[in-house]
Amino acid sequence: MRILGIESSCDETAASVVSRATEDGPLRLESTVVASQGDLHAATGGVVPEVAARAHLAALVPVVRRALADAECGWDDLDAIAVTAGPGLPGALLIGFNAARGLAYARDLPLIPVDHIEGHVAANWLPTEAGQTAEVQPELPALALVVSGGHSELLLMEEHGSFQRLGGTRDDAAGEAFDKVARLLDLPYPGGPPISKLAATATVRKTRLPRAWLRGSDDFSFSGLKTAVANLVASPDAPPPAEIAWAFEESVCDVLAKKAARAAEREGVASLLVAGGVAANRRLRERIREESPVPVHIPPPSLCTDNGAMIAAAAFRHLDDAIPAETEIDIFSTAVRKAAVKRAARTA
Repeated sequence: MRILGIESSCDETAASVVSRATEDGPLRLESTVVASQGDLHAATGGVVPEVAARAHLAALVPVVRRALADAECGWDDLDAIAVTAGPGLPGALLIGFNAARGLAYARDLPLIPVDHIEGHVAANWLPTEAGQTAEVQPELPALALVVSGGHSELLLMEEHGSFQRLGGTRDDAAGEAFDKVARLLDLPYPGGPPISKLAATATVRKTRLPRAWLRGSDDFSFSGLKTAVANLVASPDAPPPAEIAWAFEESVCDVLAKKAARAAEREGVASLLVAGGVAANRRLRERIREESPVPVHIPPPSLCTDNGAMIAAAAFRHLDDAIPAETEIDIFSTAVRKAAVKRAARTA
């Protein structure tokens, strides 16, 4: 079976062809194409939704055509089209969602709406690069730590396609905090890579920034850390920017890694999955592996950021949810997952 996945939830226009030889077999990544808008939004220091939507409109058809060409795949070789339905920026979502519906309608293919966050988690079942078939399959139940520009969540995954939200950010997501701190340090957008690069050059590593542990919950908070960095930068005896970047990165990674490891141990899971754009951070990958009591699975950096392959991968878990393209259905711009009642009561 072969699925074309389309992703346009924020500032990457992406398409990918993913296949599976048998019903329960490993996934094969046949192509993955991403048109990033990073340079387009650098001047504003963040994504401008209307600008992002227009860029998706211009990039989507060329990206889909290249994904099919790279996979040496024709429309008749596809069995379904999967597309991100949310969460994400409404205007950006609409471009990819309606394009996928139009393609599915024109080619008489079933349409599979996919949750963007589930897509990030599903990237852990993909091989490391195009032309390969996945060799390692994470064991369930698993704990998923999803960290990106808009999301920081801990999800319990007991079976494919089923999630219980244990906790999430109460304010800034981890990636959002990286972007805001980068601006404070006069670094370019997106903030994650330049902060990590600058932190690696720190020769003095004494500064310690606060960690919001939020005891008794699986939630995260990074707004106080951002404020602490702002105050430190403005102080007359501020340490060098490299040391501030190092201290900030250490604080974020310490909290994410330890809270994820503790939740994994408490829930008795078989594996810990890390996903989302921030999962590409080298220091976070190190800290997660140091702290975790169970095997850790993290996609390669190219599959941590938004891509169409993760959407197609998630769609294989929802083949029964495929619908005719003409079905009345809409995007959902905000996450619909809720914290599990039993855990909310226990940690209150």
